Amino acid sequence: MKKKQINSSRIPVYRDAGFELYDAETASAAFAGEANPERDPEIYIYSRYRNPTVVAAEDEVMKLEKAKWALLTQSGMSAIDVAVSVFQAGRRTRPWLFFSEIYGGTISYAETILKQYRGLDVQSFSPVGERYDLKAFESVMKKLHPEFVYIEAISNPMLIVADVLSIIKIAKKHKSKVLVDNTFATPYLWRPLESGADIVIHSATKYFSGHGNVTAGVICGNDDALMKAALTYRKYIGHMISPDDAYRLHDQIQTFELRFVQQCRNASVIAALLQRSSKVKKVWFPGLKDHPTHGEAVKLFGNKGWGGMVTFDFAGKNRAEKKKRRDGFIKAVSHSIRLIPSLGDPRTILLPVESVWGAKYPEPGMLRLSAGFEDTNELAATISVALKEIS
Repeated sequence: MKKKQINSSRIPVYRDAGFELYDAETASAAFAGEANPERDPEIYIYSRYRNPTVVAAEDEVMKLEKAKWALLTQSGMSAIDVAVSVFQAGRRTRPWLFFSEIYGGTISYAETILKQYRGLDVQSFSPVGERYDLKAFESVMKKLHPEFVYIEAISNPMLIVADVLSIIKIAKKHKSKVLVDNTFATPYLWRPLESGADIVIHSATKYFSGHGNVTAGVICGNDDALMKAALTYRKYIGHMISPDDAYRLHDQIQTFELRFVQQCRNASVIAALLQRSSKVKKVWFPGLKDHPTHGEAVKLFGNKGWGGMVTFDFAGKNRAEKKKRRDGFIKAVSHSIRLIPSLGDPRTILLPVESVWGAKYPEPGMLRLSAGFEDTNELAATISVALKEIS
């Protein structure tokens, strides 16, 4: 007997491992339609396959990215694994092309899991200085004709904004799929699917959650064949998010835009404040007119915002002086701005670039800042006092 629904305004947390199928006919229909994108939305089998709490959260991401489908996973890395692995079916002779200025974990995954463990042909495309050269990209595409191109709209940690609209057009001309990690830009600033991207990826741990208490990833798209392949891969590898995390994420997404608008505002204020300080050598922020890819940011985002991330480097005569200023700043703001290896949290957080990226960015004075959504004046005052206090 079916249970009566309670008239709650909240989505329930369905912790069922397996779901009641009522009779043999229902079971047959459920398993027969399990891999069909148009399957009965009321029939569930097993939570590793699909779960109603998870589906409710996926629906919220679909609305944000204007996608036909979205699939949640237990982390951003597992979302990346699902997204790229759907292209491994059958014998592939075309390489996979990753832009070099993307999340370090993605690069390590490509170099170890894809290249070393799976033996795939993984190629990389790097910027010239602090911007991507479209002619060079066109040349690489003519040479490689990759299966797909993997890119981030805003790079980490140097915040290079790619001319992704042109990059997508060039990739499509060479019959390559386009995968976009949209974590930094978010659908508030840009929706890649509307520009022709095939799959969009998010570390939902970051801005979608926004509270530092959920680990999740999501991929979304419009192609039913890609959805079916991704569903199958997620099911058999076990990359399913828990119902409890999906429940929290569903709630937190409701305030995403409000939070992100404030984070963009705070990042702009912080970037301008840091740029005025004689103790700061350089600030990287797409909203600053002297940023190498400010023009690309204007083209892509208009005037909606520039993201919530700021990277900056302290001035100094030598490495020791730069490091001293960096460490002094970290200590001066530690009462409210912490060192946390993430981003998108409610309060502003920091990460030392050299400690994480090592030889790639060996600058002892460099910090990556993720703006929170706390009071702007309070945040500016904290940073201003810290800049005055450091030697």
